Amino acid sequence: MWERILTILRKEFRSVLRDPRMRIVIIGLPMIQTMIFGYAVSLDVRHVQLAVIDRDGTPASRALVARFTGSSYFDAIAFTPSEDEARALIDAARAAAILQINAGFEQNLRGGRPTPVQLIVDGSDSNTARFVVNYAAQIAAAANGAFLLEQAVRRAGQVVPVGQVDLQPRAWFNADLESRNFYVPGIIAMLVMLIGLMLTSMAIVREKEVGTIEQIMVTPIRPAEFILGKCAPFAVIGFINTAMVSAVALLWFDIPFRGSFALLLLGVALFLVSTLGVGLFISTVSGTQQQAMMTTFFFFFPAMLFSGFIFPIANMPAFFQWLSLLDPLRYMLVIIRGVFLKGVGFDVLWSQFAALLVLGAAVMTFAVTRFHKTLA
Repeated sequence: MWERILTILRKEFRSVLRDPRMRIVIIGLPMIQTMIFGYAVSLDVRHVQLAVIDRDGTPASRALVARFTGSSYFDAIAFTPSEDEARALIDAARAAAILQINAGFEQNLRGGRPTPVQLIVDGSDSNTARFVVNYAAQIAAAANGAFLLEQAVRRAGQVVPVGQVDLQPRAWFNADLESRNFYVPGIIAMLVMLIGLMLTSMAIVREKEVGTIEQIMVTPIRPAEFILGKCAPFAVIGFINTAMVSAVALLWFDIPFRGSFALLLLGVALFLVSTLGVGLFISTVSGTQQQAMMTTFFFFFPAMLFSGFIFPIANMPAFFQWLSLLDPLRYMLVIIRGVFLKGVGFDVLWSQFAALLVLGAAVMTFAVTRFHKTLA
């Protein structure tokens, strides 16, 4: 039995590695995807381009502008008294926000009167706009507190101790709140699923297209041996991709790794059972490699959306939250981020491993059963 399985395994490795395009998919795609997500995909909002309309021109108004431009969040690209010019910058996407300070700003402040300052934000990118508004509110609150303290000192003629709440936030596991640390480890699960689905489904369909699957079935090899020999190379490739992306994450992007690599590999192994099972099922409903590829992407993109990789699951409607429980990618992302960033062990992640085990066994059993019927 093992000799027959090894024969199929060697044949599959030769078939995959012989094609230069497949070598690019297996080796080049993980590297390219990791670099793209490491550099290009980021939710960190920095250096927002700000247009300033300062009609007051007093030390107080200039101090407020300095608070905005002195932070790492805003860069003043234009100072203009014209609303039309500032609007043109927004329309041309050269500016993402406009800070408008009207005349009488300092006078109203010193007179104890309300002093509105307008911030106009480009809301076409709602995520960035939300961050910009939050940053601006924090800067304005700090400026208001500093001005109140300055006024108290001037009126008393001496330094007056003022009590205040000193909030000191700390972020565990990702102290700098870098979105790169959140996304790059997730690339492991994404690539293992995508490449595993594509290779498994297309490899078996390719045997159907060229007519060699009938020749294989008339040999002494059993269907279970054929399936094992077909899936084993792609499981090995999944582990290789895991090692490659992990190396890039650690050595190039300096992503922290606080957990056990053996625990990570165990999670990848359970995740591969589900992934290869789905790929095997796709091969039973596809007649050509083009159909297999389209079906793979039809499954992959909803799995990515429901996994929490991009959008928090808690923000989804209740129905889709329940539906996401059938997504193995959801549990794998929790395991990867828990091992990489938090350093937690099996005692914390056991429920995720159990869910992967149950899903993998169910999917693989169903796929193997349908594959037997298809061959019959």
